[in-house]
Amino acid sequence: QVRLVESGGGLVQAGGSLRLSCAASGSIFSTMGWYRQAPGKQRELVAQITGGGSTNYADSVKGRFTISRDKAKNTMNLQMNSLKPEDTAVYYCKAWTNYGAPYWGQGTQVTVSS
Repeated sequence: QVRLVESGGGLVQAGGSLRLSCAASGSIFSTMGWYRQAPGKQRELVAQITGGGSTNYADSVKGRFTISRDKAKNTMNLQMNSLKPEDTAVYYCKAWTNYGAPYWGQGTQVTVSS
């Protein structure tokens, strides 16, 4: 059974940092990514990392967020620095198996106060 579990969300002041983690189990995953959804907005890609380690970021987080993964441990992290109130959202882990099937985690809330 495939399972993705996020952790690390919370409340932080603007300019602060948080580190999100996603623990994956039940399969071998190729591409993994972080998405977020703010109230009243569509879910959007934040950052993505392939099995080969290539990364891409939303323009809004470039230079502030860093995605990484440990394939041996099947974990993925998102280091978020210089957080802004507009980063407030529920952050979701998403992963694709080697067969291309997508899976989502349950989400973790990140709130940035001004």
